[in-house]
Parts: sequence; C-alpha cells; structure tokens
Amino acid sequence: MDRQRKKIYLRVAVLAAVCVLILIVGRILAGNRFEMCVPLGVMDIPEEEKIRISWENDREIPVEEMSLRGRELLIVLRPQQPGDYAMTVMNSDTQEMMFYDDLHVTALGTTHSMQSRNFTGDNAVIAAVALFFVGLAVISILHFVSRRGPQLYSYDSIWAFGVGMFCAVSGLNFTYILVQRLLRINMQFMRFVYESFSMSGFMFSFLMMPVMLGFAVLMIVSNLALLRHESFRVQNILGLGIGLALIGGEAFGIWLILHDYAGSQLKIMILYTLQCVYFTVYTYFECILIGSVVSGLRAARHVPAPVQDYILILGCGFRKDGTLPPLLRGRVDKAIEFWKAQMEQGREAILIPSGGQGGDEPMPEAEAMGNYLRSCGIPERVILEENKSRNTYQNMAFSKKLIEEREGNANDKNVIFVTTNYHVFRSGIWAGLAGLRAEGLGSKTKWWFWPNAFVRECIGLLANRALPELIWLIILVVLFGGIATQVIW
Repeated sequence: MDRQRKKIYLRVAVLAAVCVLILIVGRILAGNRFEMCVPLGVMDIPEEEKIRISWENDREIPVEEMSLRGRELLIVLRPQQPGDYAMTVMNSDTQEMMFYDDLHVTALGTTHSMQSRNFTGDNAVIAAVALFFVGLAVISILHFVSRRGPQLYSYDSIWAFGVGMFCAVSGLNFTYILVQRLLRINMQFMRFVYESFSMSGFMFSFLMMPVMLGFAVLMIVSNLALLRHESFRVQNILGLGIGLALIGGEAFGIWLILHDYAGSQLKIMILYTLQCVYFTVYTYFECILIGSVVSGLRAARHVPAPVQDYILILGCGFRKDGTLPPLLRGRVDKAIEFWKAQMEQGREAILIPSGGQGGDEPMPEAEAMGNYLRSCGIPERVILEENKSRNTYQNMAFSKKLIEEREGNANDKNVIFVTTNYHVFRSGIWAGLAGLRAEGLGSKTKWWFWPNAFVRECIGLLANRALPELIWLIILVVLFGGIATQVIW
C-alpha cells in the first residue's frame, strides 16, 4: 500500500472517529429529553389549552412542554421508565384525534417514535452524517488535486473526483436538513431523513441533469460528425450510444419519480425500493463517467517539466507508403516540439518511437516514425527505436527494457510518453502496470474525434476493473435499497 493511500485511510478513520464522538456526546447531552414536532396539516387547530394527550394502558410519559408553533405542535417528553407507550393527541372540545404514535423507551432512556422514526439525540446523528459526507468530499477532492506526475494516471483519480462530488451534494443536503431541524423550520421527521439518504442518488442526478444532458448532446453531435468523416464501425458509434443512454436514463428516472405509488404497502415498498436501486446504479455510473472525463481532461492538459531524459512516442497505424497519417504525425510532431523546447534550455533527451509491425504494415511503426524524425532534422544519436511492441502495455514494458539496457534502472530517469490527448490517461495506467514511472504529453486531434474516442478509453478503463466495480455496486445497492425499506416500514 503506498504512502498516499495510507494517508487517505488514516484521514477517513479520524473523520469516522470524530463522527462517532459527535454521536456519543450528542446522545449524552440529550439525556432522556425527547422532542417531537407534530404537523397539524389542514385540520382546525384548537387553542393551546384545549389540546391534551391521553395514554393507553395507564402507562404515560411525563410531558415537559407542549406548545403550538404555527401549524406544528411541539411536545417535549421526559420518560422515566423503559417500555412501550401509546399516545393520542386530541382536541378536548371535539374529541377529535389530532395525532397518534407508538413510543418505545429503551433501558438507556432512548425514546423511539414508530410514526416519525425520530429518536432521542437524532440531531447528533444527522450532524455526524453531514460531517462525514462533507469530510469525505474534502478528503476525496484534495486527494484528486494532490496527485502529481505518474500518480495522475490511476483509478484512484476517477474514484476521488466522482465520489467527492457525490459526497459534497449529500453532505450539503444533510447540513440543510440539520439547520432546518435546529431552527425548527419545516421540521423533518427522521423517516424523511432516511428517505433523503436513500434518495441521495436521485438528488445528485437531479442536480447534475443539465450537465449530463449537455454532455449527452455533445456526444451525439460529435459522433454524427465522426460518422461523416470515418467509416461505420462499432467503436465509432459508442458516443452515440452513450449519449442516447444518458438521455434515456434521465427520462426513465423522471418517470420513476412521477409514477403513481398508490396500492398495497408491499407494492409501494417494491416500487420505492426499485426507485432507490435505480438511482443508486445510475448515479454510480454517472460519478464514474464524470470522474473519468475530468481525470482524462486533466491528464490530457498536463505538460511535463522540460527536464526529461527520454521521450517515448506511442505508435499507431500508418500508410502503406510509410508516411504518417495525421493522428500519428500529431504525436511525433508533439514530441519534436517538446524535444526542441527542452534543447533550448540545454538538456537533450533521447526519443524512443515505439511500435512493432502489423500484418498489413510494410515496416514497424517505430521505423516509420524514426524516418519521419530524421526527415525533420532530428539527429540519429537521439533516436532509439523500439520495434517489437504490439499494444500500449508492450510499448511501455519494451521501452523500459531499452532504457534499462542503457542506464540501469529506468525509474531513476525522467521519462515521458507522447500519445493522442484522449489516450494519455489510459496509457499512463499501462505505464504504471509495466512498472515505468512516466508522465504523459497529449497531442491534439479533431474535435469530432475526441469525445467518441475518449468514451472508448473510459469503457476500456472500466472493463479492466469489471469485478471490483460490480462488487462496489452491489454494496451500494444493498445499502441504499435497505434504507429504502426503513422508509416504508
């Protein structure tokens, strides 16, 4: 486990400990005081002195305070004995029942309301949850921002940004609920707090809807432009599929929210749980997509310092006459540009064009790039061809071996790799898997090609982590789906 990850775990552990401390202190300070706020809705509200509380089975809890606050009735109880209590709030003039609740008092003096799900010290729980989410958001975003150099290229970056955004929205939501409760403005039952937690996915999706719809439109437009310039292939319609899936996902989510939930309690529970599970799944992939996009953009915009010893150029297909197509030429030109800028500062780097020979190629990609470098005036002494690799991982692994044959330990040298902008993040991950410490430099490509290609890279990233992503998704579905059942029952 690296030092940075240990630091993250330590911060989360400290945050969790602080939240537990808040729970303990909040419960101690609450004592046996139980406050309940009864919404009176549209019923006729009698004068305060005409409101009385009756108890069943000669078991009652002492009432410390009872007062009207607008259209809400505040009742403060001080239970003395554990057990079950049934209370009815009535209008003494009309004998009309205004409210009924079953209360359970534990041996520690904690009172639970069966109707509202409120309990003694529940504000401390909301405060702890709000702090935990806000703290996780801060830890995650700081972790994302602090990643530098080769650390940029990691699944941790995707997680850090996506989870950070989700936690920030959830934390602000619970902070808002807590402030409302403390100020006694539109007092929230804990039942509604559970609902807010279980529907955190919906809230996140709702707030992010304009961004996601805008992204979906961009994907569709760029993909249509791509199809006008490129041949029809499955990989060339991924952006179109993602865009339509995002729009369809938002539309289905709106339908779920607006769906009529009338029916038996079992039907309501099933439909509500389905709603929570759907938004949990949708939000999870939404966060991963957002994290992937932001991490990819950050990696693509990164420019390494001009102190490099080796510049690795990742190859791709070229023309049958040996000339470089725009995509590959863009990579080599970017490498030349960086090499010349560094030379002006008095530091010469070795250029490593990397790529083997495909079945339909007249020579290795490395040789074609090497010929182009020489035609651009790059001296032979700084060109070191790697001509055996067949994929990005081998680009990194075989180039590392070449460096080690010259220098010893490749990671004692400053190394960068140059590839197309959308491919930088994923290439950085492959470099890490090959044991090569390297930073990436991205070359530009046509605007209509970038979004579709980048989504393809994101799908490739997730495909490599299918099992852990599935495990996390199952955990979240069980968590939020389980809380959803508490709202119903």
